Amino acid sequence: MNTPNFPTAATRDHALALLRQFLPLAGTAYAKNRNLHRPGHPHVSRLSPYLRSRLVTETEVIDAARARHGDGADTFVAEVLWRAYWKGWLEMRPQVWRETRAGVLAALARLDRDADLARTYEAACAGKTGIDGFDDWAQDLVTTGYMHNHQRMCFASIWVFTLHLPWELGADFFLRHLLDGDPASNTLSWRWVAGLHTPGKTYLAKADVITGLSDGRHRPKGLAALDFPVNGAPNPKPGPCPQGGVWDHRLPTALLLHEDDLSPDWLLDAGLRPLSTAFLLAADDRSPRPVSPLVKDFLRHATDDCSRRLSADLATIHGPVQGPGAVDALVAWARQTAALQIVTPFAPVGPVAGLLASLDARLAAENIRLVRAMRPYDAALWPHATHGFFRFHQTARNLV
Repeated sequence: MNTPNFPTAATRDHALALLRQFLPLAGTAYAKNRNLHRPGHPHVSRLSPYLRSRLVTETEVIDAARARHGDGADTFVAEVLWRAYWKGWLEMRPQVWRETRAGVLAALARLDRDADLARTYEAACAGKTGIDGFDDWAQDLVTTGYMHNHQRMCFASIWVFTLHLPWELGADFFLRHLLDGDPASNTLSWRWVAGLHTPGKTYLAKADVITGLSDGRHRPKGLAALDFPVNGAPNPKPGPCPQGGVWDHRLPTALLLHEDDLSPDWLLDAGLRPLSTAFLLAADDRSPRPVSPLVKDFLRHATDDCSRRLSADLATIHGPVQGPGAVDALVAWARQTAALQIVTPFAPVGPVAGLLASLDARLAAENIRLVRAMRPYDAALWPHATHGFFRFHQTARNLV
């Protein structure tokens, strides 16, 4: 196993240091070398866990890359924009997330009935299939919480077309272990590999490509030579894109931060002065199976970092709140603050958004408003994710 030297310090300062380190490579070097499978992955930014929790924001990263490379940063900027595309696409089709969650439960039930499938699944998760490359990536993921983007594509392809495992279980495996586990990017990327996102267009991993990109370190054998149709519901038509709420500056207000957005400076700059601030974590809600301690530790430390950074600006800080009693705890906190509204950054489709929906109903019974304020970056980009990424990118690159 070749464990990548992947830094996991969950602080904004560390994220900014990574960005400074990567910036010289964010132009043509990234465009040329980003798919190489090399130890330590020196040709990519390694910023994905920090972008996922917004310890550093997409706008900051895009602006820094363009300032250094101009149009030469277009390939890197496009990769950052993929995150907004996936989120916007899923916001307008939230039933895909619900169907995927149901598919995970159905596939886990299949494992109880099919011993051979269960053995293959356990071997794949443990990196003990005998497939060179695939096994290393699985073990590295469990050990570090990271997998290189091109390796993710190859891994998903082998999972589906060579091992004949349900794609939903693969997406669930990633979401349990990836430090950057994002419901939209993860779910829809697996659907894309399986030929469900773009109907009929699959991604088939090829041994010679893996060997070439890994400088000969991995030489997998027995990979599927042909794909096959994967069962799944057709893509629904996009519904309306959600809009963020607006808070009333006259009301006593509390601030609820969560793992999807830990940079609330834009809210404070807009005049928000909370009586108290709490944090919500939803790692355990990612999967019916146990979530990696690495993921939980990263999110907890990221929350601690946010709390330390904001301690001078925020009067009272409470949290983090997590686990089965999270909603009850937040309702009690809201009562204690004497706030009449709770402002929270808009959470995209996923576990946090599900908890916020439950919280909203409970707070309404207390006559307390829950205002989901949408970051301008999301408000500008998400509505354009109506079709494929190419059309989205043509518009999005002129908006940021």
